[in-house]
Amino acid sequence: MWEMRADPPMSRGAFDPDFEDLPRVIPVFPLTGVLLLPGGKLPVNVFEPRYLAMVRDALADEQRMIGMVQPRVPNPDDNRGAGDDEDGDQPALYRTGCAGRITAFNESEDGRYGMTLTGVCRFAIAEEMTLRDGYRRVLADYSRFRGDLADDRAARVDRPRLLAVVKRYFEQQGIQVNWEAVEATPDHRLVTSLAMTCPLGPNERQALLEAPGLTERSAMVITLLEMALLESGGASGASH
Repeated sequence: MWEMRADPPMSRGAFDPDFEDLPRVIPVFPLTGVLLLPGGKLPVNVFEPRYLAMVRDALADEQRMIGMVQPRVPNPDDNRGAGDDEDGDQPALYRTGCAGRITAFNESEDGRYGMTLTGVCRFAIAEEMTLRDGYRRVLADYSRFRGDLADDRAARVDRPRLLAVVKRYFEQQGIQVNWEAVEATPDHRLVTSLAMTCPLGPNERQALLEAPGLTERSAMVITLLEMALLESGGASGASH
């Protein structure tokens, strides 16, 4: 069953940071094919010692922030889910990531951490810092993404076309979904959930991350799903 994994815009709580309080230096978790967007919720399991240390340090900080960023790899489709190599190699990173706040956390008996990151704001990597306990940190520049913390009231989403292509795509993939819930979902939450959860390649996910705003991201989601339908022999059922 496909479920929503995003909060509606402007659902700021007591623990959400203001733009001026976003951390300048942020630890980053490099994972290929993993996308976090502002307002989205991303479950993450951590077991490598360096990333266990990263989570402990993040939890000790008032903001509890970790940046999700994709590494650049020669053949990204063959490395989905891969990050830094276990032998310590550090692949180059895409220059744009998303800062997420740890909003849920648990420990397992086998020494793993489970957590949920809630996307807060995208950032550009201005500079990579020295390692700390084996994990990577960057100097984050949020200036281009101040709008991530605001309600994008000027956004325009072609909702009929989006719902039509999503329905066709889910039917083709055999994905069960509560359509009443989907149709009642606000545009921002729907687009964010689709972008984060649909099986797209790393390059497509990075393009969705770097889309200027909701208008452009929603159009990109529609295009990507229509292309997936065409490539698999199905018709999009949506008019242009």
